[in-house]
Amino acid sequence: MKKIWNLSWLLAILLMAACATVPLSGRRQLKLLPEGMLINMSLTSYNEFLNEHPVVPSDHPDAMMVQRTGNRIADAVITYMQENNIKNRIFDFEFNLVLNDQVNAWCMPGGKVVFYTGILPLTKDEAGVAVVMGHEIAHAVANHGNERMSQQMALMLGAISLDVALKEKPEETRDIFMLAYGVGGTLGTLAYSRQHEYEADKLGMIFMAMAGYNPERTLEFWQEMSRLSGPAPPQFLSTHPSNEARIRAIEKFMPEAMKYYKKAG
Repeated sequence: MKKIWNLSWLLAILLMAACATVPLSGRRQLKLLPEGMLINMSLTSYNEFLNEHPVVPSDHPDAMMVQRTGNRIADAVITYMQENNIKNRIFDFEFNLVLNDQVNAWCMPGGKVVFYTGILPLTKDEAGVAVVMGHEIAHAVANHGNERMSQQMALMLGAISLDVALKEKPEETRDIFMLAYGVGGTLGTLAYSRQHEYEADKLGMIFMAMAGYNPERTLEFWQEMSRLSGPAPPQFLSTHPSNEARIRAIEKFMPEAMKYYKKAG
C-alpha cells in the first residue's frame, strides 16, 4: 500500500512538472518524453516491422486506397494544426498496407501508419478506411502514446529520462514502446483509456470531415464494431472498445463534425 501511495505521489509530481494540452479537449496530460527521441525510436521499429512483414505493393488497388485516404487526412491534419496554432509537432506521414489477417491498424509518432489487410473487410470502403485512419492519426496528434508510455515508464522504471532508460534498461524501454504503440499486434497493447478513445473519435471525425469524408460513416462503423464485440474480440476491438456510451458520444459530437464537412464542401 505504501508503494502504491509513493507511486501516486511520484506521478502527481511528474504531472505538475511535465504537462501538455490535448488538442480540442484542452485536457492536460503527462508528457515526459521528447518527441524527437520518440520519432527516432518509431522509425527504427517501423522499418524493422516492414522488413519482417509482407507489404502489399503500392500499385495494388487496396494499397492505393489506403495511401490516398491517408494523404487526404494528412493534409487535413496539417491544416487543422495551422488553424489551431499547434506548433512544434513533427509529422512525416507514410502509409503502408501489410498482408496480415489480424484486424488492426496503428500510427506511430511522426505519422508512420500501417493498416493490416485483415481490417479491410470491416472498413468496407474508402470512407470506412478514413474512419480508422482519422482515429489512429488522432491518437498520434493527441500524444496519447507518449502519455501512456510516460505513465508506464514512471511506474516501471522510475523518474528517469528516456535517454538514460535506453542506456540502462534498453529491453524494458523498448518493450514499453512496443506495447504503447501496438507494433505488430502480437505483443498486445497498453489499452487506451476511455478518455483517449473519446478524444481520438472526435479528432478523427474532424480530420476525416476536413478531408472530405462524411463523418456520419464513423457512427456506422462503430455500430458495426459494437455488434462484433464478444468474449474474444479482434485485436482492433481489444484496444478500441466499442460500447453504447461511445456511440452516444459520437452521436452527440456529430453536429460539430458536420460543420467541418460542410465547410470542406
